[in-house]
Amino acid sequence: MRRILFALLLVLPLLAAASDNDIDKINGAARVEAGQHAGDVSTVNGAVEIGAGAIVKEAQTVNGAVTLGERAQAAELSTVNGAIHLGTDSKVNGDVDATNGSVELARGADIGGKLSNVNGAITLDAAHVAGGIETVAGDITVGAGSQVEGGILVDKSSSWFGGNDRKPTVVIGPHAVVKGTLEFRRDVVLKVSDSAQIGPVKGATVQTFSGATP
Repeated sequence: MRRILFALLLVLPLLAAASDNDIDKINGAARVEAGQHAGDVSTVNGAVEIGAGAIVKEAQTVNGAVTLGERAQAAELSTVNGAIHLGTDSKVNGDVDATNGSVELARGADIGGKLSNVNGAITLDAAHVAGGIETVAGDITVGAGSQVEGGILVDKSSSWFGGNDRKPTVVIGPHAVVKGTLEFRRDVVLKVSDSAQIGPVKGATVQTFSGATP
């Protein structure tokens, strides 16, 4: 019996390592097929594509988009130059960051950490973000039925070359809920549905609208 237990103790770490294989590329797309498991998935020049129902750790690229398929799960998602898309009912346990690129959350998508970018639209469709939303120059749409904890921050640019003078537009849709402070360190256009619930607003004037869209 002791020999069997000892053998199991030796084999289990090997099985765990085999199930957590990393995918690491320099050029070209890094893909995880639907329903598969992987460790960290990364590339430098290329897209990262996580198939439906797949489970990975961190998924990241420098130049390229990151796509998390429907019902797929990841620990974190990030890109420097590229968009990020979270499919229906997908889940990210930690942060999602796209420095220069849009971020789109499909219906039922869930982020356990912070959602952030510098440039590019951020759009939630009946989705959930637990750690707040941050941007500098991107428009934000917290769509109907979405929920955000941790507030919203639109920061001013720290670039030596000056920031984008265009005013970002922030829309909080019907029956959406934003808990925490909505803080704006630059001029924005803030439009809030008359059926939405939001926390304190700092640095902007609320424009209320009725109906599905402003």
